[in-house]
Amino acid sequence: MCCRRNALMVCMNMTGFRGRRKWYLRLQRKGTVKTRGGLDFDMTEVPSYEQAWQSLKPHWFIPPTGEVLQKTPSYSFLRMFLSPFLRPVLNAKFLGLHNIPRKGAVILAANHLSHVDPILVIAAARRTTHYLAKDGHFKNGPLRIVMRATGQIETKRDEGGEGALSSAADVLSEGQALGIFPEGTRSKRTEEPFLLPGKTGIARLAASYPNAVIVPIALTGTRNMMKPQDHKFPRLWRRIGLSAGAGITWMQWLEHENGGGMTSEQLIGLSEMEDHEIRSSLAKLYRKFTDQIMSSISALGAP
Repeated sequence: MCCRRNALMVCMNMTGFRGRRKWYLRLQRKGTVKTRGGLDFDMTEVPSYEQAWQSLKPHWFIPPTGEVLQKTPSYSFLRMFLSPFLRPVLNAKFLGLHNIPRKGAVILAANHLSHVDPILVIAAARRTTHYLAKDGHFKNGPLRIVMRATGQIETKRDEGGEGALSSAADVLSEGQALGIFPEGTRSKRTEEPFLLPGKTGIARLAASYPNAVIVPIALTGTRNMMKPQDHKFPRLWRRIGLSAGAGITWMQWLEHENGGGMTSEQLIGLSEMEDHEIRSSLAKLYRKFTDQIMSSISALGAP
């Protein structure tokens, strides 16, 4: 239980950013300064942490595509009436569901072992949850109907990763729930540990929507229920589990001494560095955040 409560605090050491104290004190004497992010700060006062992070916005913001999320009345019906039925039928054990916010932007980050993983997360979320799905799932007639009816978002391979991130940003910008598999794909490993290293897309989304809650989720048993290439249909009698850990926002993580470990001064100092230095520093933060999320998922019991 202790591991679950503190899953997101399975953290490394500080990033190593030290800030430029002398530079900051010099700006304090000068008064107002415009950062490279285009924001004016009265440097006679320490800017808020939110303002300090916003000074770097040109370097981290992922703009949404602007497409309005489709209304999904059939999804709402299934969630209200089918979800309570699915839980006992799935022979599933759910832990930590109170950690999943019922409102507001949230990223549900889980390990990926089987095709049934999104269904299990959706059943546990108790709210409309959008997943990004490759365009191939929308070409098959019956499957396309299911994908559309459940509010899943089509992503085109030829648009690359940036297009997928912008589609994900549509969900978060509207204060909705986004389901994501940080590994980027279903694990192809044939024996434990199945958990793959995470890709930093989750960190970039968290940084771009810094007040969205990121909830680490561990799924267990889904590979035995419906093993890829071996099982065409789920074996419902197989025991599966979902454990949701304590959520954290990017802003909380960035300021925490065991997370990003960044002060307002250090963020303002970073905003005045050269572009390549900023990109390199942010990349280190993204990598650390992602690794800690994956450590949290592992600590929750992901095989």
